[in-house]
Amino acid sequence: MKINGNEIKPGNVLQHQETLWAVVKVEHVKPGKGGAFAQVEMKNLIDGRKLNERFRSADKVERVRLEQKDFQYLYPQEDMLVFMNTETYEQIELQADFVGERAAFLQDGMMVTLEMHEERPIGITLPQYVTLEITEADAVVKGQTQSSSYKPAMLENGVRVMVPPFITAGEKIIVDTELVEYVRRAD
Repeated sequence: MKINGNEIKPGNVLQHQETLWAVVKVEHVKPGKGGAFAQVEMKNLIDGRKLNERFRSADKVERVRLEQKDFQYLYPQEDMLVFMNTETYEQIELQADFVGERAAFLQDGMMVTLEMHEERPIGITLPQYVTLEITEADAVVKGQTQSSSYKPAMLENGVRVMVPPFITAGEKIIVDTELVEYVRRAD
């Protein structure tokens, strides 16, 4: 759907220069001389590069709506990750690089949301929180208080996080997958 240059908002996905861009930041500028324009910072959804572009209110840009579909993570296969569409039971394989470092948080049967454009995956959203077991945690330093500092710990998936001193190996904790940090003890 076409929108005017002054209607662009952060979070929009635009078709520009024959590729897809996510709008990161928009600044409306009204110079003393000349017409007003929107200074738009965008990130390429395919290769991650950034672009700063000016759009006047008369400029028309194509706003794209991404389709969101639920998929279930099945298993890793070499450098690929296999997911299944929960409605059609159709399986797709994605490069592990597509998910990035957060691939370490994928668990068998985990539900994820894929953002699709013309049946092509553009982005992936994992659950915000996952429960994982601590495999090793540094010993508490004598005199260290609960509020003073955190200590490093290794999770069962090989990721290191900082945890409070009272957390020990063998305990299950809840981890934020976006920030990759300790949230709380699991019940």
